[in-house]
Amino acid sequence: MGKKTKRTADSSSSEDEEEYVVEKVLDRRVVKGQVEYLLKWKGFSEENNTWEPEKNLDCPELISEFMKKYKKMKEGENNKPREKSESNKRKSNFSNNADDIKSKKKRESNDIARGFERGLEPEKIIGATDSCGDLMFLMRWKDTDEADLVLAKEANVKCPQIVIAFYEERLTWHAYPEDAENKEKETAKS
Repeated sequence: MGKKTKRTADSSSSEDEEEYVVEKVLDRRVVKGQVEYLLKWKGFSEENNTWEPEKNLDCPELISEFMKKYKKMKEGENNKPREKSESNKRKSNFSNNADDIKSKKKRESNDIARGFERGLEPEKIIGATDSCGDLMFLMRWKDTDEADLVLAKEANVKCPQIVIAFYEERLTWHAYPEDAENKEKETAKS
């Protein structure tokens, strides 16, 4: 069973630590590029469930078990959108109002084809982000003003020359001071 250590408020010694045992991993999210898990603590009610950063956890077997179920659930959601909305309603007990709004927008946006699924030809990558945990490119498409976020891994395979062009545009060369002095001496001799 996994454990998370937490020092008690009235503890003055660094040796006195209280251990909380994780009973179950309930959900997963990415906040500012950091993976967090919603945990059910052993001996505590569901009202005490908390989101904890992955780096603070010592329960790899519970996380692994949850991720297997999570991936199956995600695959099932893609095939059955109605079940997805029902499962999100159950999860809303754990989330605040802002999370509910985000999940509603996510459900609505999942019904619309995005990225390469639209069958459009990519024109140019206009930006990149890793805020959701994976590297994503903001892709502009030919013959449209719209842009979509696409997985970099997918873009690397489907339009490698556009990916290379994006990186080349942002490539910067840094010269060392000795190199600049040598170039000045060479131009002065000429």
